[in-house]
Amino acid sequence: MKNILLIILLTISTLSAKTGASIYKKHCSSCHGKYGEKKAIGRSAIISKQSYKRSLKQLRAYKAGTLNLHGMGAVMKKNVANLTDADIKKVAKYISHLSK
Repeated sequence: MKNILLIILLTISTLSAKTGASIYKKHCSSCHGKYGEKKAIGRSAIISKQSYKRSLKQLRAYKAGTLNLHGMGAVMKKNVANLTDADIKKVAKYISHLSK
């Protein structure tokens, strides 16, 4: 019985865990597009297939308030404010694989 409960709890926690895709959809897709194919608010670079390393560095800098590329610093800081570093890693990985 204990094993069954443990399996159920692990399954629920796995299903409820945020994925890079779900984070991207919630925080990024409305401006950057479903596939990262849009310039956010017509100003940013297209992020589709941007490298993991670059995305990670930029997202962390936006969160810290130390980056203002294309005048998007305040908007991006607000978008990533509630993301953990683990979330940022997941979405950076997801972005690196985006394509139309």
